[in-house]
Order: sequence, then C-alpha cells, then structure tokens
Amino acid sequence: MTHRPLILALMLALGAGTAAAESVRLYRAGETVDPREVAAILDTAPLQGRMRSLRLLDEPSPVQVTGVDPTSGDAGAGAAAREPVPAALALPVRFAFDSAEIMPDARAQLDALAEGIRLLAPGVAVRIEGHTDAAGSHDYNDSLSRRRAEAVKSYLVALHRIEPARLRAVGLGEQEMLPGRDPHAPENRRVQFRGE
Repeated sequence: MTHRPLILALMLALGAGTAAAESVRLYRAGETVDPREVAAILDTAPLQGRMRSLRLLDEPSPVQVTGVDPTSGDAGAGAAAREPVPAALALPVRFAFDSAEIMPDARAQLDALAEGIRLLAPGVAVRIEGHTDAAGSHDYNDSLSRRRAEAVKSYLVALHRIEPARLRAVGLGEQEMLPGRDPHAPENRRVQFRGE
C-alpha cells in the first residue's frame, strides 16, 4: 500500500508533461494559412481516444500529409505515412501596444482561419487562447490575453459571421510558454486555437 502515493505522483507528472508538450502548429508572421490544414487541426473527432503527439511543430511550411489529403477522410495505404496532426495551431496575431486592437497585417491569417472554421462540422467548437510572454505582471498578462482572445472572437463573429456559441475565448497569460523558448521570446505572444 505504500506505493499508492508514488503511483499517483507519477500519473500526475505524466499527465502534466503530456499536456505541456502537446504538438502545436506555429505559424510565422506573414506565412500563408491553409484553411484545409486549419480544419484538419481543429477537427477534434479524429483525436478522440488517441494520445496526442509530444512535439512542437515549428516548420516554416505547413505540415504535409504524405499520400493522403487530410480532408478526404481516406484511411487507405497512405494513412500510415501521415505526419501526426497537431493538437492546436498558433498565430502571431499582432495587436497595438498595450491593447486588444488587432493590427491590419494580422487579418489575412485570421481570414484564412475563419475559412478553415467554416469547413468544420457545425457541432465543432473552437477554443481561442490568448497568450503573452513573461514581460509584465501575472495579473496584467492574464487580463491582456483575455481581452485579446475576446477581440479575435469578435473579429471572427463580426466579419465572418461565425456563430458566437462555437467560439470560446480564454486568456492564459504567461501560463503556457512554448517549450524551448526564452519566456520573453515574441513567439510566446500568440493566439492559439484548438477544437473542442
């Protein structure tokens, strides 16, 4: 019976490590966002009941599926050669300094993201996560990230007529830095999206 606390601690550590190390498709500023890739990442149905990948996808070009179109649903011979589908995608949405005002150069990526959301089945919801770097206080970063996530949600609803009930905005501040990056790195200032 003395092993029970050790087993519980190990289970908690493994669960926390998996959540923190899940794969994220990190787009760079100005990089073209493929709506089909967005839909493949945000579509939660294929991920149910499976473990997520444990690597950060930070390639300059979109993740490619070898031999199979990820939107075709084909599980044939090429399915074994697939790259793992990331659990989330992150955009470097630029905002005005100390503000939740979306800068014009961020709109093209958000427009492509909206197109990808439209490709999803009507029941799939999307979580919009605001993230900051480590500059500033914890409370300030939480508030700013929440306002920025709400601004992105408002943009998607107002300009692309996506149903507000399908979008849930949350602010995570500096709680989930990208692995292997300096806490002050600009990549940490991002808006991340995942299917729910």
